[in-house]
Amino acid sequence: MVDDGADEGAGWLGVDLGTQSVRVLLVTADGTVLGRGSAPLTGRRSGPRHEQDPLRWWAALCEAARTALGSAPPGLPVGGLAVCGTSGTVLLTDGSGRPVSPALMYDDARAKAEATRAREAGLAVQDTWALPKALWLLGQYGGGSLRLTHQPDLIVSRLTGEPPPADSSHALKTGYDVEGDRWPAAALAELGVPDDLFPAVVPPGTRLGEVRPAAADATGIPAGTPVLAGMTDGCAAQIASGALRPGSWNSVLGTTLVLKGAARAPVRDPAGVVYNHRAPDGTWLPGGASSVGAGALAAHFPGADPAAMDARAGAFEPSRVLAYPLVSPGERFPFRAPEAIPLVLGDPAGDADLWAALLQGVGFAERLCLDYLHHLGAPLDGPLTFTGGGARSPYWNQLRADILGRVARVPEQTEPALGMAALAAYGVLGTGALADVTARMVRVRTVVEPRPARTAVFAEPYARLVDALRDRGWLPGPVAAHAHRRLNRDTSPS
Repeated sequence: MVDDGADEGAGWLGVDLGTQSVRVLLVTADGTVLGRGSAPLTGRRSGPRHEQDPLRWWAALCEAARTALGSAPPGLPVGGLAVCGTSGTVLLTDGSGRPVSPALMYDDARAKAEATRAREAGLAVQDTWALPKALWLLGQYGGGSLRLTHQPDLIVSRLTGEPPPADSSHALKTGYDVEGDRWPAAALAELGVPDDLFPAVVPPGTRLGEVRPAAADATGIPAGTPVLAGMTDGCAAQIASGALRPGSWNSVLGTTLVLKGAARAPVRDPAGVVYNHRAPDGTWLPGGASSVGAGALAAHFPGADPAAMDARAGAFEPSRVLAYPLVSPGERFPFRAPEAIPLVLGDPAGDADLWAALLQGVGFAERLCLDYLHHLGAPLDGPLTFTGGGARSPYWNQLRADILGRVARVPEQTEPALGMAALAAYGVLGTGALADVTARMVRVRTVVEPRPARTAVFAEPYARLVDALRDRGWLPGPVAAHAHRRLNRDTSPS
């Protein structure tokens, strides 16, 4: 059933369209998880190509939603739902919302030439952003009446029966001007983008419609459930971390590393490495996405037992090897270097030493991200939170806190789907700030204290890695110099 006067006794649904699965979480306003479900996704990877079948997203949602709702108390009101997707994943649809192209995933890298054209037109986009992909898709599938569709838009259209406006969070990487609240019409015209290709845009948390009866039959989500505009998966994870008050930061360590913070004003970055999402309440969510992350562990050690390897890695602090563990070629944050490749400098003593080097390398990249944010003048005086799959490792959490020299909080629930449940509650209830709604939902599991002696031990290898990145021409000299000046400090604003 749906409670038309939805209150804090309702359950809230969050949907996360991930790379490897669709995940659904049913949660109450106080953070109690009533149900969860997931269904796998597969893609096609070959060189720079990374595609998924968008119709599979809907099938996976149906499976995951039914599982999540299957354990809910009988008669529980469902107050609303919101959907997040991987940032920069897009496809083309026809006028009725049917896909006419495969979905180009967030890291599909076939649109480099189109990205160069977009930058020449004055738009600060990166090679794997959605706008270059839109231009590439037009070249491959252009003709007739087409619509550029972000990953969650397709799911929302199936739920409500109408192609929806996009949320400003997903539209950001398609070139949407979140400060001016408009599409850059002149630049898009110069690029040959049809006037009707891009959707209208609304703020996250905006009501988009209701679950129609046919979608309710397929998913188990009650007909009439309000559907709210969502945000990207990185922003969803940030909401789930509770890092929404100015100066707070969330570090999402999954396949790759994403840092998202909160600020009263946008963080300006002439290099375009850091970009700013707009929060539903009008504040700003600056951040960046690195290509470093836990995916490097799977690449080097397929099938390894992470807990067993962590236990052995403690003997190598610091490792004799320096690593900058890119998951794929090219880096986006804390520096932009399309030519960057994974680095492993030195000869490891064995598998445990190499594992330790990869863990430490991610920690060093994370520190360099915070040093770069400090270089830009970003506020860093709030709490730091660890989320993502990497936060399930107690050893890695402690290692990262030691390298950063900062206290870190680890929430009980680290799923982006929780962030979407919170956003749905905020959008429907319409009372209080999003930070207040989230504070009631987020429960901190662990507080990790850094060990000053260990922070000092890691300063020297961190400095050597900074120099190696600079010497290869990837890291700008002023940023490297700034990191050196902060060597004997933690990563707070001092």
